[in-house]
Amino acid sequence: MIRSLLVFATLLFLAIPAAVVLIPLALVTRDVRLLYAVGCWIPQAAMRVAGISLCIEGREQIPGGRACIFMANHISNLDPPALLPNLPGRTVVFIKRSLAKFPILGYAFKLASFIPVDRDGQIESAQQAVADARHVLSSGLHITTFVEGTRSQDGRLLPFKKGPFYLAKESGALCIPVSIYGTETILPRGSLRIRPGIAHIIFHSPVDPAAHETRDELSAAVRASIASGLPEWMRTGQSAN
Repeated sequence: MIRSLLVFATLLFLAIPAAVVLIPLALVTRDVRLLYAVGCWIPQAAMRVAGISLCIEGREQIPGGRACIFMANHISNLDPPALLPNLPGRTVVFIKRSLAKFPILGYAFKLASFIPVDRDGQIESAQQAVADARHVLSSGLHITTFVEGTRSQDGRLLPFKKGPFYLAKESGALCIPVSIYGTETILPRGSLRIRPGIAHIIFHSPVDPAAHETRDELSAAVRASIASGLPEWMRTGQSAN
């Protein structure tokens, strides 16, 4: 637990003064680029303190000059801080609508174009989230989503949610499958104990939604690509939903 405490202390030591200075600056200037850059750097520094290294493959396959939808599997709370700083340019993520209601933090999320979503299962809520996401993509920002919708309990692939593939078909944005493994042992689900290790991130060739007639076919193609970069034991989860 000493390692975990060191990471927590590092995050507090860096994040508090950064938030005090950069959030008000972003609110005044309406420019979140510096806040975003520092927000990506802080968890990277914490991972170095924890003895966590990254092995990244396939980044050259990410096309330049266009907004993409990055679709990754999800096995640990470490996945977002490991993945997001290693994407080109800025990326936008989906957040719980309750987080968007915090007075200052919520406005910072809004400036960063983060997309609030409701988990009420209502069609109207889903349609609004897709409309917001299409607007983000049209502005040139990437979107990153963990397509299982939650962390896998045992590391094996879960069924994929349909929303990201509906968005891909509606927007025409290229899908970039991303395989993540190693984080499931560094920071296992349900544990606060951080272990040193190597987090593997593999970017695969883009999948063009236009090449697939249905959302289910697109989902299957992305799933096969993600699975191809995972250890064999992680590929044997349930089929796509």
